[in-house]
Amino acid sequence: MAYDLKEKLVVAISSRALFDLEEENRLFEKKGIEEYYRHQIEREREVLKPGAAFGFVKNLLRINRHFPQRLIEVIVLSRNNAATGLRIRRSIEHYGLEIERAGWTAGRPISRYLRAFDVDLFLSAHAEDVQEAVDAGVAAARIIPRRYKKRKRKDVRIAFDGDAVLFSDASERIYKKKGLEAFLKHERENAQKPLPEGPFAKLLKVLSRIQERFPMEKAPITTALITARNFSTFERVMRTFDAWGVRVDEAFFLGGVEKERVVEAFGADIFFDDQDVHLKGTSRKTPSAQVPYRRQETSRPKRSHKQAKRKK
Repeated sequence: MAYDLKEKLVVAISSRALFDLEEENRLFEKKGIEEYYRHQIEREREVLKPGAAFGFVKNLLRINRHFPQRLIEVIVLSRNNAATGLRIRRSIEHYGLEIERAGWTAGRPISRYLRAFDVDLFLSAHAEDVQEAVDAGVAAARIIPRRYKKRKRKDVRIAFDGDAVLFSDASERIYKKKGLEAFLKHERENAQKPLPEGPFAKLLKVLSRIQERFPMEKAPITTALITARNFSTFERVMRTFDAWGVRVDEAFFLGGVEKERVVEAFGADIFFDDQDVHLKGTSRKTPSAQVPYRRQETSRPKRSHKQAKRKK
């Protein structure tokens, strides 16, 4: 019987997001693909250092220890040639990561394979792959490559921006076009109306279903909303989460205050935001990933078999 990914939380990640491959990436940009492949094959026994999303993945996979059947699947999807996968596999085994699935596209776009693996979240340092994934309706973010200190905490802490991440960018467009007062007036007038879903709304719902399996104080996942919104928009946001049937453990309405220190204080394993102006600061000490805007607004994509089955 084939292994079914439809009932799992599936995270696809590029090798450069999981491991520190910045030296190798510079070699590729400077000397080309042949030299890059030779470098990787010659060093196949050298273990790679953890990358920006390593801690997030390690803590996420630890959740599987609570259940007889795995709830979390992490899949390495890389533009590398399959021959370079030997070094990646050796590094995965060295760190004891329970990753059993991988795909190597030899430079071709990864986005076409995301739905084939029922991916809920795609993380990559390659901006084009991330943009194509978002355009296809998959939650995806461009990880900012950087090495971080190892954290001893065992739970997973995930922080999200609001508009254009959890929520659509409809309200944000009002702010950009008409200013703060018009935005606040619009949110007060629509306080009883849930915000439209953004690219990461479905991911939050999947995470909430995992949280529901545990007592609140023992859940291995902690989520936070860290938004530049003013506190006067609190009601609409909370009613939105209630309408979605999700739980967000912590929420911070910063009213324009810099996010960096709040994200750091929360201790996020990863922080998702759509604006580089915030990520430039948060990425200094916290793994951070940029969520691009969808390039074209088309009709809502049909639900995958996974989404249809979950709703029943």
